[in-house]
Amino acid sequence: MRRWGSLGIVWLATSAHAEPTLVPLADVAPKVVQEMRYRGSDNFLGRTVVGYEQGQCLLTPPAAQALARVQQRAEAFGLGLKVYDCYRPQRSVDDFVDWAGDLADTRMKDQYYPQVPKSELFAQGYIAARSGHSRGSTVDLTLVSATARQQPMSTTGGDCRRAPQEGGRYPSLPMGSGYDCFDAVSHTRHPHLDEAARHNRLLLLLLMESEGFSNYDKEWWHFTLDDEPYPDRYFDLPLSGPVSLEVP
Repeated sequence: MRRWGSLGIVWLATSAHAEPTLVPLADVAPKVVQEMRYRGSDNFLGRTVVGYEQGQCLLTPPAAQALARVQQRAEAFGLGLKVYDCYRPQRSVDDFVDWAGDLADTRMKDQYYPQVPKSELFAQGYIAARSGHSRGSTVDLTLVSATARQQPMSTTGGDCRRAPQEGGRYPSLPMGSGYDCFDAVSHTRHPHLDEAARHNRLLLLLLMESEGFSNYDKEWWHFTLDDEPYPDRYFDLPLSGPVSLEVP
């Protein structure tokens, strides 16, 4: 089997007419906002994650097409989608694991995991050695207004449990916690959410389920396509230039 790829489209080629394994979401659903958090410092590591030399959303074709349909459904409510992460190389997951093992590095604790000891991130299910993102059909996302801000505000940071206001032209609707907040308040059906956050989480859940995605109940933003085409493969193509597509 020949494995090869490029930044834009990735093939797992078994014949001259093989279907692409991963496609840019922008080519399938251009209205979906992309704010790729792991390409930069606005994440729980406080730096660009290994494997994210470029910041764009790649997904399997079925996942990208399903997400395009979710976007259309959201537009009926005057809303849209914003993705934070899509396909994630295995080497990026390994970077998370290495970071979690460095208990001395707690510089982002106050913002992303203020109540959870770093030593318990594995046990509590926030960090794992394998991720569905590496299979190409999992996406982290939120809802945004379809109308962009005229003058974007700067990102405020702060304790993720207090749902700090996002910057940019398309900030998330109130969801009760920030993205990648390692805390019980991020559990999708957390019992102590205000009315707006509860409504927005439920709407996102219903929109995604309507097109065949299932939610990870500890993270309101995390969804996987039920009929994903590669349920047992974890790809390791970095988000950079042309490289080999590896299946660990």
